[in-house]
Amino acid sequence: MSRTLQLAEQLISRPSVTPDDAGCQQILGERLAALGFTLETIESGPADFRVTNLWAVRRPTHPSHGKATKTLVFAGHTDVVPTGPLDQWSSHPFTPTHRDGKLYGRGACDMKTSVAAFVTSIEEFLQGEPDPALTLALLLTSDEEGPGVDGTVIVCNALAARGETIDYCIVGEPTSVTRCGDMIKNGRRGTMSGKLTVNGVQGHIAYPHLAKNPVHAVAPALAELVAINAAGGWDAQSNPYFQPTSWQISNFHSGTGASNVIPGSAVIDFNFRFSTESTPESLQQRVHAVLDAHGVDYTLTWTVGGLPFLTMPGELVTAVQAAIREETGLDTELSTSGGTSDARFIAKICKQVVECGPVNASIHKIDEHIDVAEIETLKNIYLRTLRRLDAALAQ
Repeated sequence: MSRTLQLAEQLISRPSVTPDDAGCQQILGERLAALGFTLETIESGPADFRVTNLWAVRRPTHPSHGKATKTLVFAGHTDVVPTGPLDQWSSHPFTPTHRDGKLYGRGACDMKTSVAAFVTSIEEFLQGEPDPALTLALLLTSDEEGPGVDGTVIVCNALAARGETIDYCIVGEPTSVTRCGDMIKNGRRGTMSGKLTVNGVQGHIAYPHLAKNPVHAVAPALAELVAINAAGGWDAQSNPYFQPTSWQISNFHSGTGASNVIPGSAVIDFNFRFSTESTPESLQQRVHAVLDAHGVDYTLTWTVGGLPFLTMPGELVTAVQAAIREETGLDTELSTSGGTSDARFIAKICKQVVECGPVNASIHKIDEHIDVAEIETLKNIYLRTLRRLDAALAQ
């Protein structure tokens, strides 16, 4: 059994449902401390939702050697989503179990194997290069699967406040589709939600002249918004790395439940997933302009869940692509698809951020699993990336 597999099983056996780290970061911290890392634990959140964050950093031990240094951060989370009904699992979700060449357990894919591979790749890297030019760091949180307000963003804010510089970041999110390394994320779309309340006047359905139907009032505006969306017209221009910005209604509530009452209001929840070609302000202005043009009586509140980011091909993307090609023979696909991740916070303090992790087909599902053979593949991709980035600095 490889060291990466052993460590992954050790982490999976800890029931670290958000925000409980369940001792995972202590296990990881002990191994990192033995490698010369300085550990800093940052706790955040109320007493009933206490989040544990770990910032671990190892700087070159002999800066007098004249090596220029840049900082590479491995970022991830030790928390997992709830298991769901235990009786639907083929084996206990917090008992690492092998069947048919696969490792089963909650967090096997998302993302305890990636976190284990972070550590073992660093261990192996430092065995061959005990005094690298790279500054190495890990940023771990127990609040990625939850609200995300007391996790990675807290650490990033603390680092920014004291002037810490991050040059490269690899986030271990499960990004692969069918084989480890076939896809990595070099960006993510932003997310912004709106809650639209349309004001009307309730009344008897037989006397519409005495009422004002908010559903009827907003319908033409919604039709125009749907048309903009269908035409891919939210962005000023296209971007080869992103899908067109998308606007979708998630909930529409109106009425009393009675069939003879015109409702007094309608509440519509919607969400934008947007590229770097749009901003929250540009999208908000566009929606307000449509509603105002149709004379809708409304209130609208906005929540920006995360801004988009994009890492253009450069040092980090090239190093990860080359590492994947050397290890697997695959020419990895660059993608910005999917939802958001903690990379959105890191991108504010780091210009080069890439997400690279295992196959994501079983994440958040009953019987979550990972192919055992691909665990070493993932570790080796991280290891090859470390060696490439360090070699480039040492030249």
